Amino acid sequence: MVRQGFNAELDQIRLQVELMAVRVDQNLERMKAFLATGDLDVAATTIAGDDDIDAMNLSLTERCYDLLAREAPVASDLRFVMSVLRVLGELERVGDLALRVVKVGEDWELVQSYRGTYEILLSMADTAVDQFREFLRAWSSQDLDLADHLARSGPVLDLANAQLVKELLLLEGPTAVAAALNSLVIGKALDRIADHSAIIGSRLRYLLTGDAEHLAAEIR
Repeated sequence: MVRQGFNAELDQIRLQVELMAVRVDQNLERMKAFLATGDLDVAATTIAGDDDIDAMNLSLTERCYDLLAREAPVASDLRFVMSVLRVLGELERVGDLALRVVKVGEDWELVQSYRGTYEILLSMADTAVDQFREFLRAWSSQDLDLADHLARSGPVLDLANAQLVKELLLLEGPTAVAAALNSLVIGKALDRIADHSAIIGSRLRYLLTGDAEHLAAEIR
């Protein structure tokens, strides 16, 4: 009975991590909506939504530490709890990166006025969110193939980021510098969202296999 209760608590934690990931995904969708429209109300909703994500992160982290103190789990159970702690940190970082995009605020007008670089940013946003949603599907199903594919995806936005920088250097006009700086902030945030999604995929792959060699893939 004690073991059954412990396993049930682990299952609850796994589901709560999935719920937190869904909250992050919702904010990523808002981030994309802001990038597409410049709607400041959407930006404000995104910022407010991050408070819920932070609260979930804190609550689940404390729950994991409490579980470690009470149960002293070993082997696969310990690997699960430590992996959850890592995933929570990565989810919180993805949420913060979404905020960097929406905090561009009224400067969105400058960003979108340079259509060439703006279109690159829109494409990068689609790719970054797709990466995160692949992790969400992998975590929900505990699917090793999906986790492995994500972990092996590498820096998927490197080429787009390089193209963005190249195009930004060609911008001209009195607002070019301000537009370039804001575009760089957005581009870097989107690049890191994709990277963190791959890192989480690597951690899930380790969680499912127990192969410590997979941990090296978490380094980005």
